[in-house]
Amino acid sequence: MSKEMTKLAIIGGTGMTKLDGLEIIRREAVYTPYGETSGFLIFGKLNEREICFLPRHGHSYTIPPHKVNYRANIWALKSFGITDVIAVNAVGGIAKNTPPGIVVIPDQIIDYTYGREHTFSDGNKPNVQHIDFTKPYSEELRIELISAAEKANVEIVEDGVYAVTQGPRLESAAEVNRLENDGCTLIGMTGMPEAGLARELGLNYVSCAFVVNWAAGRGELDIHADIEKYLNKGMHSVRAILKAFI
Repeated sequence: MSKEMTKLAIIGGTGMTKLDGLEIIRREAVYTPYGETSGFLIFGKLNEREICFLPRHGHSYTIPPHKVNYRANIWALKSFGITDVIAVNAVGGIAKNTPPGIVVIPDQIIDYTYGREHTFSDGNKPNVQHIDFTKPYSEELRIELISAAEKANVEIVEDGVYAVTQGPRLESAAEVNRLENDGCTLIGMTGMPEAGLARELGLNYVSCAFVVNWAAGRGELDIHADIEKYLNKGMHSVRAILKAFI
């Protein structure tokens, strides 16, 4: 994949309502068939490469996970010729190898959400699209992110299973036990339907997930104390990886 031939977008999650170091060129308001995006698409240069940035929860962090207009966001990126998407996700750690502070590049996902507009095949198009979701993330982008982390000297876990829950509340300890029994190693609220929608529109999509807390029943600290302690550390690591990638 030639980076000169691709157009890269970064979707920022919790802790990333703006992209530090981005030299902003323009902001674009997009009106989509699916409603409003989370905010302006921000185009700029980072390390001399033009990219697009979109804060998933809005520029002032006002949109909860279950109210994000995922369809509008993904459609808007596609309409501007974006081909590659790096989604930044703040998550909780379930497995022993996913403690707070670590960055994970997941390779699988399980969707536990409900009531979200999760597909472009909504009956308004002549054909229903049954996408192949065997490997939900672009393996090529995963390899590039892993290489970028090595270049940036950031410790990561190179795979994982991302459980996507409805939110905005956090999970009970029993729910986390169930997710672990299902094989999940991470837990968050924004991975779906974003990944599925990106696949429907043919975008190369990958998650860069940073663990900000132990999931319920796993850690010794209060969950919110974990988040306060590890959020900035996680964002620092993610920014280093993104700069090395770009």
